[in-house]
Order: sequence, then structure tokens, then C-alpha cells
Amino acid sequence: MPPKVASVRFTVTPTKIDDLGAISDTSPDLSSSSRVRFSSRESVRDASRSEVYSDTSLATTAVDQASEGTTNPMDSAEDRSQTSVTEENSKLLDLDCRKNSVLYQNHTEDEGDSYDKNLALFEEEMDTRPKVSSLLNRLANYTNLPQGAKEHEEENEGKKKTAKTPRMGTIMGVYLPCLQNIFGVILFLRLPWVVGTAGVFHAFCIVFACCCCTMLTAISMSAIATNGVVPAGGSYFMISRALGPEFGGAVGLCFYLGTTFATAMYILGAIEIFLVYISPQAVIFHGDGAAEQAAAMLNNMRVYGTGFLLLMSVIVFVGVRYVNKLASVFLTCVIMSILAIYAGALKSTFAPPDFPVCVLGNRTLSSLHFGDCAKTVEEENMTLVTDLWNLFCNPHGQLNATCDEYFFHNNVTLIQGIPGMRSGIISENLWSNYLQKGEIIEKASMPSADYLSVQSQQYVLADITTSFTVLVGIFFPSVTGIMAGSNRSGDLKDAQKSIPIGTILAILTTSLVYLSNVILFGSCIDGVVLRDKFGDAVKGTLVVGALSWPSPWVIVIGSFFSTCGAGLQSLTGAPRLLQAIAKDGIIPFLRVFGHGKSNGEPTWALLLTAVIAELGILIASLDLVAPILSMFFLMCYLFVNLACGLQTLLHSPNWRPRFHYYHWTLSFLGMALCLALMFISSWYYAIISMVIAGMIYKYIEYHGAEKEWGDGIRGLSLSAARFALLRLEEGPPHTKNWRPQLLVLVKLDSDLHVSQPRLLSFASQLKAGKGLTIVGSVLLGDYLENNAESKAAEQALKHLMEQERVKGFCQVVVAQKQREGLSHLIQSCGLGGMRHNTVIMGWPSSWRQSDDSRAWKTFITTVRVTTAARLALLVAKNVSLFPGSREPLAEGNIDVWWVVHDGGMLMLLPFLLKQHKVWRKCKMRIFTVAQMEDNSIQMKKDLATFLYHLRIAADVEVVEMVRIQ
Repeated sequence: MPPKVASVRFTVTPTKIDDLGAISDTSPDLSSSSRVRFSSRESVRDASRSEVYSDTSLATTAVDQASEGTTNPMDSAEDRSQTSVTEENSKLLDLDCRKNSVLYQNHTEDEGDSYDKNLALFEEEMDTRPKVSSLLNRLANYTNLPQGAKEHEEENEGKKKTAKTPRMGTIMGVYLPCLQNIFGVILFLRLPWVVGTAGVFHAFCIVFACCCCTMLTAISMSAIATNGVVPAGGSYFMISRALGPEFGGAVGLCFYLGTTFATAMYILGAIEIFLVYISPQAVIFHGDGAAEQAAAMLNNMRVYGTGFLLLMSVIVFVGVRYVNKLASVFLTCVIMSILAIYAGALKSTFAPPDFPVCVLGNRTLSSLHFGDCAKTVEEENMTLVTDLWNLFCNPHGQLNATCDEYFFHNNVTLIQGIPGMRSGIISENLWSNYLQKGEIIEKASMPSADYLSVQSQQYVLADITTSFTVLVGIFFPSVTGIMAGSNRSGDLKDAQKSIPIGTILAILTTSLVYLSNVILFGSCIDGVVLRDKFGDAVKGTLVVGALSWPSPWVIVIGSFFSTCGAGLQSLTGAPRLLQAIAKDGIIPFLRVFGHGKSNGEPTWALLLTAVIAELGILIASLDLVAPILSMFFLMCYLFVNLACGLQTLLHSPNWRPRFHYYHWTLSFLGMALCLALMFISSWYYAIISMVIAGMIYKYIEYHGAEKEWGDGIRGLSLSAARFALLRLEEGPPHTKNWRPQLLVLVKLDSDLHVSQPRLLSFASQLKAGKGLTIVGSVLLGDYLENNAESKAAEQALKHLMEQERVKGFCQVVVAQKQREGLSHLIQSCGLGGMRHNTVIMGWPSSWRQSDDSRAWKTFITTVRVTTAARLALLVAKNVSLFPGSREPLAEGNIDVWWVVHDGGMLMLLPFLLKQHKVWRKCKMRIFTVAQMEDNSIQMKKDLATFLYHLRIAADVEVVEMVRIQ
């Protein structure tokens, strides 16, 4: 009989869901994308029993046995039936194709556009409409809110919109959000001060190290983003689903705490801009001296910061649509402020701004308390003293007054605070000038007579003690925000492409801006002005604002609104991140924060976030909150790099990143850099944050809910276990390292209850959680029939082991005979070097009165098998009378009858028992039995030797030597 030849035909017919209703009223709900259905030979047979062909099948494979034009008369009835079904399918296919062809010709212009999109495999971001109008439209609709915030607000308004395919590209979806989150308050308020204090060289190193840290972390994030399908839900979902709940929960909580303290930092920055540079007269508390003024300013920061936090919380609670509408405004403020800095620096090259600074000798004077920078002035041929004179001389207004020695012997000089790029001021700003708290800011290049100054409040003083490490902690928050793009993963058209490109491009842009600003500030601005943190020498003017063009208010207003916007965005994103963690259930005590309003808004999470942010605001110092924020973000980045590096080294099968520039060495380099920056900035904060992150990880590992996300660290455990097992195989353990590794043989009744549960208590007391413990049992029957019962027996044993606090494993064997099953357990339990060397079993009860001889025969066989395997055997008689693990003995004796030379095991067992709290107060007595006196003397010597080597001679209360004839 010639072989059968089957041909396969399939037709792909693109249709839309609206068109399917015209074909069949019973069509199921399908997406708008084209579907292809392949039906094999078996599926055709199934179709003949039910529906021959469904109109919803957009493609079908028909098996045509008549393709060669011949028919075999020997074909079965089944084949003939199949042929008829195939012919019917072919007719329906032709009818379906003609029907869909007509429908396609009737598509409108808009439907045709949708049809083209359905067939497109790759499409550029802005090629379906004019580029300029598309860009303007997307800029108008730009939002930097986390994914889900806008949808929740629309639900609250009762809007029901059809689901749209995510169309955000790299620029609008990743690059601009990252740019807006990275640029922040530190750039405008602290970067000039960092440059002036650390010098251009050290400041460049600080900025470069921080930027390298975020760049290496972004590469690891890109590897995660390209490892399979990117889930919607942001960076937390992306990390947790890729690396497991332990890493995901630890990273998520660190990220949440960092974002929450970022809210406090942005609010404090906005309040500082408002009270120092916009409206100094709005202060509530005042002080006379420098110390009192500093304390009053802290109280002002607390009061205004709390008010700002309440206002922002109300805005977020009422509706995030207001934040959404202002997102483009905040972004514009950031971009315009940065452009104003570059324009001002370029203008200072040709026309430096008039920015005078008054210097006494080489000491910078605070211009808040005087007007003219001179000791005296000439008016109508009269010499008059100035306000500056009155500050240093007493009585006021007199030329012959007693003045401060330093003021009297040094001249007052007016210097330009912004001499411009062509002045060569960078040579003075190149090296560091770290100061102690209360130290006067001086210009080293100017002459000064060295006299002791009594007055100090008239000078510009350092408000904190500075060092390289302190500046690292203060500056690092300015490079965070690299996960803003990944937080919108569900809104991206191609997340695997947009997240790596957009994030890395944003980091490159911000790094270039930061590094260039370090050079520009050092080249254009005098060092005494850079080190003046609050602009006291220039009448409270923002230093960056004085450099900018066309007006300082561009920077002041722009930085204020951008800082407020960043605070709102942080306060919007942090509660949703906490809600996502709580809904996952990996941290049980946080589940209450997974609930919220009816539309899903995280009300309770917002409340907790506001409380934690208030703790940061009560600190009332931007310089003290920034290091705390740095620690949490560094811990987050450290976990990301560590997890990616481990996944690569362990060759996890689910770890297949397609990012071409990723390598495991970059992850470990980023992890080492994060760890170094943590300890450089603050070693005690680093230890505290590591303890918190470690506690989170261990809590999730031991008490968190099990999730089917994949466990990134499991491969490390398996590799470590494999390495340890191979090491144990290298040779037998030394006698000093010998300890009983137990195989506990228990018997299960018909209800799967252990007949002698005190055996497990005894094993737990003997091991005290150390070494190997295997609990084994035998079920009679056939494994194919009793497989489910075997699994249930294992669960029962695990439950009893948890109750008795036995740390180990359990194994249930199904065998036809009890003796065979016990023999299998003794032979096969364990793996490699982790095998049992001691067998514990109970004494057979009532074996003399029992008519069944199998009980004692099974016991004897087990003893023989144990002896043949050269294992130690412990037989517990009357085990039901043994104390439980929660029943400590107040007194008692442990009697050891040392009859034969057993290598010292009888001496070791009571010593191990006495380590447990149940037996700790018991006395140990040793009895020896010898028939001859010589043997008694030899046994006594051996006993003394064993007691000496075991180091338990002091624990033996009574030793009795008994000699029998």
C-alpha cells in the first residue's frame, strides 16, 4: 500500500472584532489583533463531533488526502469521514475568505489605519502623524505620575474609557520623566556649595562617582527590563517578578522609604527657597544671635514644612489630576532653569554681572547687617562712620570708638563674586577648603593681618562641619530618580527598548549637566561666594540665580516650582508603591495598607507616607535628611546589582537578558560602588540601613507569603549546597568532628498519626538544631496506588516536626513489606556526605504477648541491616516516658552503662543531651561492668581517657566501678 501524503493549507485573514459579529453571532470575545488557528488531524476529528468550523477561527489547517489525485481503497471509514470533513472545512474556508475580503474593502479610512497597525511588526514612534504636531500634542499631555494614578482618578470621575494600546515612546515615557526626577533641589541649592567646599577636583570626583553608580545600576535595570516580557506596574513589579519576592520586597521597601524621605527633602528645599530667597519676611520665629537665628530657622522649617505636607497630602487625596496637569509646567521650569545657568555662564565670559562681595581682610562679611562696604564715608567734607563701623566699634557713631582688633588692622575690600570664566578664578577653586562648624569663610589669596577677632556674627560662618564623606551623602540624592521611566512600564509601546535607552540617555544627559556645572561654577564664581550656602554675603541672593541670565528670578521661581512638583510626584508615587507591596502579601503586617478608596486610591498608604515624611520634616535640615535618603536609594541599587550579578553567575534558566552591554562584572562593580558610597557618606547610617534591609529580606524569607515569581537567590543556595556536599565527599570526618546524624524510624497508624511522637522529641533534644535529622516511615502497599497517601504522610510528618521543633527532612517509602521499606530507608536516605550515621528506633511494644511474629522479626532485621551498614543504633525503650521538649527536668540522673568499648559514643550522647534545656540540670553517672580485675583497670583507664578527650570530666557527678565475678 503506497504511503499517504498529506498537504497542509492555512490562510491568515486579518479581521477586526467589529467585523466578527457579521459572520457569526456566537463568536467569542477576541482582541483586535489577528489570530492564527492551526488544527491538526486530531483536531479535525474533534471538530466533526461538535462544530465543523467556527467563524472565529481566522486560520485553519486542512488535511487534504486527495492532494495527489489518488484514493486508496484500503482506507478506513475513519479516513473517509475525515476526508468529508476536510472538504466541508475547505468550503467554509473559501466562504470565510470571501466574506472577510468584502468586509475589508468596506473599511473606513480610520479602520484602515487600525488595520495597518495590526499588521505592523515594527513602527517608529512618530511616523503616523506630522512630527511637529505629534510632539506638541504629547508634550501637552505629558505626565510624570506613576502608572495607575491617572486611571484611578478617571474612575473617580465616572469616566469609562476603552482600553488603549500603550503608545508612549522612549522620549515621553522614559527620558523626560527620568530627567525631571533626577534634576532637583540639590542642583540649585547645594551643588555650588559642594564645588566651593570640596573644590573643583574633589567635587568632580564626587559627581562622577555618584553618576557611575547610577549608570551601572541602570545597566542592571536594563538587563532586568530585557529579561522576558516587562510586566505593568513599575520598577517594583519588574524587579520582584524577575528576582523573586525576597529581593523584590527588600528593594521595594528601600525604594519606598527613599521616595518617602525624598518627599521630605523636596518640601524642605521648597521651604528654604521660599523663606531665604523669595520672602524672608515670612518667618515666624526670630533670633538675636547666630545660634538663636539658626534654631529659629529650624522651627520655621518645621512649621512651614508641616503645612506644605498637609497641603500636598490633601491635593493627592482629593485628586492627582491636578498634579497631572502641572507636570509639563514643572518640567518646563527645570529645563528653563538649567538653560538659564548655561546662558549666564556664557554671558559672564564677555560681560560678568555686577555681584559685589564685601571682605574684611580675607574674611567674608555678611551683608545682611550693613549697606556700604566701607568703614567711613565722606559726605559734605565730613567723615561719617558706616553701619559696618558700628558693628565692630563701640560706642556707635564715633570715630574714636574702641574697635575690634581685626577690624582695626585690616582693610575692607569690595570684590566681584562672579568674575567670569576669563578671570582664571578656577585656579583658586581647584582644591578643597573643608571647614569646621562656626569657622569663618575666608579668601586665602587676599592679605590679612592676623589678629584675634572678638566679633564673629558679622562674618559668614560655616553652618556644619564639612568633609569629603559628608558632601557625598548630601549630593547623592541629586542623581536618584533613575527608576521613573520603569515606573511607567505598562504605558510604554516597547518597554524592552524604551527603558534601557531612555534611562541611560537620561543619566548621560544629567551627568553631563552636573559635571559641566561643576566646571562652570568653579570657573565663574569666587570661592567665598560658592561656600556661602545661604547667600549671606550677597544680601540673601541665590548664588545660582546670580549667575543665571536673564534674571535671578528665573532660577528662584523655577527651582521653587520644580521642587514643589517633585515633592508632589514623590508623595503620589510612594503610597502606590507601598500599596503594591501590601497587595502582594509578601509582608503580612503591611496588608492593611493594600486597601484604599473604592477606586483603588491608597488612602491608608498615603497616611503612613505622610507620617514618615513628617519625621523627615521634623529634622528640618536638608543636609541631614539627604544622607538618610541616600542610604535607602543606595541599598535599593545595591540589591538590584547584587541580584543581577548572582543570577548571571549562577546561570539561572529564567535569567536571559538581551541587553547587549550588560555583563555580570558591571553589576558587581555597581554593587561595590554602592557599598563604598554608603560607608563613605556615613558608616553608621550604612550599618543601620543594611540591618533594616537584611531584616526585611529575612522576614520575607521566613514569614512572607509564597509567590510563584521565581526566586533569584535559590540558585545560590543550590550552588552552595552542591559545593558543601562535594567537600564532604573528599574524606570521612575526623573523630573530633563526629556527631550523630540521625535517621529516626517512626511508625504511622491508619490515620497517619505517629505512634511514638516522643521519638521526635528525643531526636530534637539530642541534636539541638545541629547536624542532619531525617524522619522516615514506611507505608505498606503499591506506590502507584498509594502515591497520594504517601504525600499526605509526608505532610503529617512535617507538621509533627514543626511542633516538636525538629529541623530536618522527612521521607516516606511505600513498600510491599515493612522490613523491605526500612531496609530501603537505611540504605538510601541522605545525599553524598550528608548521610545519616545513627539510626533511632523504638523498642517493639508487647512483642512477647503478640501472636504476630512480624513485629520482632522486623525489629531484628532492622538491627541486622543497621549493623551491616556500619551505623550506630539507638533503641529507645519506654520512649513515652521520656520528657517532652517543653518539659525541662528540675533534677534527675543520666545513667551510662559502659559495658563495651564503643569508641566513646555512650559518653558523647549524654553530653549532647545536657546541652538541651530539658536535661541541663540532670547529673551524669557512669557505670562500668567487668568480669576480671585487669579488665576493670583497663576500662577505668579507657574511661578516663574518653572523659578527658570529650572534655566532660567536670560534668560527671558520680562514677561507680562495678566488678562482677
